[in-house]
Formats: sequence, structure tokens, C-alpha cells
Amino acid sequence: MPWPATARYGLEAAPGSLGLVQDLLNTISAGSPREPDLLQGIESAQKWVNEATAQWSEGVGQAVPDIILDAESLTELRSFRDDLQALVALGPEAAQEAVPVLHTATAALQLGQDGLVRLEPRGTGWRRLAALVIAAAFEGQRADTRRRLKTCRNPRCKVAFFDRSRNNSGVWHDVKTCGNTVNLRAYRARRRATGQA
Repeated sequence: MPWPATARYGLEAAPGSLGLVQDLLNTISAGSPREPDLLQGIESAQKWVNEATAQWSEGVGQAVPDIILDAESLTELRSFRDDLQALVALGPEAAQEAVPVLHTATAALQLGQDGLVRLEPRGTGWRRLAALVIAAAFEGQRADTRRRLKTCRNPRCKVAFFDRSRNNSGVWHDVKTCGNTVNLRAYRARRRATGQA
């Protein structure tokens, strides 16, 4: 089962539970033609939450209690996504300098009789989802994969992608659609600035 929001943009998902962070970021309206914002209305947001948490559960082998959104939760979830988007766009080095805490979430770690440690998100609505997302981002930090989660530098795009380049130098979610377009615009602007036709 693919991550629902990320699959809309034809991207390979980030590894492990970091895919949940990427998928939340990819609920935005982007692409060409423009995909709708999955967090715009309660119905589409709830559908995304159900599919994304099912994917997370499948990946980690642990069920997540139902997360039910209401209008207030949806507003908070969009705000959380926007803050996360801004931090990912800054990059991990710049984000470390941003000291104020933007969001907190509560979760419990449980040691089962099988010897496995499981994450039990706390709270209701968007807070339960935020606990999963923040834990996934933390796991990505620990595995040193979080720094490869980026947003496309095309200002008209902002799709989140996992940079699989050897030296972690990728800046476009798709070089053909976003990279070429932005580079062509910059080239034409430089030519206009120097007075060339």
C-alpha cells in the first residue's frame, strides 16, 4: 500500500515511518495539473488520515487507534503541516538554530512481552496524529535520514521528496518538470537583465 498523498505526485516514499512525515507534507495542493489540498475539507482529510495511519500501521506492525477529525482539529492539523513545511524547507542545519518549540505531542513507549518497544500516541484528533509524525521525524533524525527529506525549490511546487542522490544535493522533486522550468525562467531573466533578446 503506497502513502496516499505522496503517490499522487509519483514519488518514491521516504524510508520507514519517515514516509508519514513526507505524506503529511504532500497533502498540499501542488503539481501540474494542480492536485487538491487533502486537508481542505473534513471528508478528504479524514480519508487521508485513515489511509496514512493504515500505511504507518502496516509498516511498523502496530495498530493505531482511530483518529477522528473535526473542524477545529482540521485547522490545527493544517497549521501543524504548515509549520513542518517551513522547517523542512529551511533544512536540518537551519532548523536546528530555530530554538522556540512549535509543537509538542505526547506518546508513551511500551515494552511488550515479545521484547518489542511500541509507540502509543496520546491525545485525540490531530494531536494523536502529530505524536506519530513527530516520533517519525525523531526516528529519521536518529537514523540520519531526516536530512534527506526536502521540499522542491520550485516556489510554485513545494512537493516533499526524499533526496536519494549520493551527495544529498537534490533540490527538485522532479528535475524535468520543476528543475528545467525554474532554470529556464532564471536564464531568460538573466538575458533580459543584460539586454539580450
